Amino acid sequence: MTVTTPPAVIGKEGLNALVAALVAEGRTVVGPTVRDGAIVLAELTSAAQLPYGWGVELDAGRYRLVPREDGAAFAHSSGPQSWKSFLHPARERLWSADRTPEGGLSFTADDAEPPSYAFLGVRPCDLRAIAIQDRVLTGGRFEDSGYGRRRRGALLIAAECTEPGATCFCVSMGGGPAADPGYDLALTEVVDDDGHRFLVRVGSEEGARLLAGVPHRTADQVTEAAACGAVDAARDRMGRTLPPVDLRTLLGASLEAERWDDVAARCLTCGNCTMVCPTCFCTTTEEVTDLTGDHTERWQRWDSCFDLDFSYLHEGPVRTSGRSRYRQWLTHKLGTWHDQFGSSGCVGCGRCIAWCPVGIDITEEVAALHTELGTETER
Repeated sequence: MTVTTPPAVIGKEGLNALVAALVAEGRTVVGPTVRDGAIVLAELTSAAQLPYGWGVELDAGRYRLVPREDGAAFAHSSGPQSWKSFLHPARERLWSADRTPEGGLSFTADDAEPPSYAFLGVRPCDLRAIAIQDRVLTGGRFEDSGYGRRRRGALLIAAECTEPGATCFCVSMGGGPAADPGYDLALTEVVDDDGHRFLVRVGSEEGARLLAGVPHRTADQVTEAAACGAVDAARDRMGRTLPPVDLRTLLGASLEAERWDDVAARCLTCGNCTMVCPTCFCTTTEEVTDLTGDHTERWQRWDSCFDLDFSYLHEGPVRTSGRSRYRQWLTHKLGTWHDQFGSSGCVGCGRCIAWCPVGIDITEEVAALHTELGTETER
């Protein structure tokens, strides 16, 4: 259903009222806040907990908080977490079993109703990542029921990007700093001589209902122009870029490239890139029993294609080398993901670059593969 509510403007008091209204409705509000030297995602009880006045400095293998003079709340790049941590948690109990007095077994599915989430400050790259995980985890024949329950109840409040980081390359992946459809509300922060305010666009009837309940005014041309200008400027200030080629074809043609040996010499196969990636979805299961043997639980937990046992078959792992495991990750993310799910698995958030302990840069690796393949083609 098309929503025709015109853009509005709220101030900091309106943002405070929005969070208060969500909390009063019983929603678990999750948004960015400062903790442990980083901007992390955590439950918020007040908009005052947002990272007002904080930005970040990013580079390969580097992340630092830096103070900002303008007091902006959303002028920072993505932190180490994504919303995957809440929609597709790192550990989830699937069921438990207990031995009955008669010697049988009683099974109980762990299908309790999840929190009613309201995600505040969802970056456009993460909004696209959620859409990708929707296709992966609920779009096929076998739905991840836990993800489906959490996702269906989640309300998404996007925050458009006006300060791209040095590791951002969303434009290269067909995205950008503007929010795509899929949000309930989209905020664009403006801080200038006319004050600190947020342009608000409505994307759903639920979003319209929420906006109607907080102090706001109809958007003026000055605020709309300032918001659009800031987003447009961010599009031209991406810190990284990928070669403007068909990545699916490039990766498919580079399976025997020498560059894989170069990256394997640096890669620790630690799996950090898959943990921070907002779209990586692989899991495994494990059983946990108590000492009596009368109670057991099955848990689902994140897994990584960098784990030696990830490709384990009865004779041993299929991908035994770091070279083969890094190649699997990159060629799947940018190439064969298209075959499985109809799109790339990368949104250009740059987390894998910033949080790699040895600073491996996905954009640098793809550019090197492109150069090597082009050299070989010319021979």
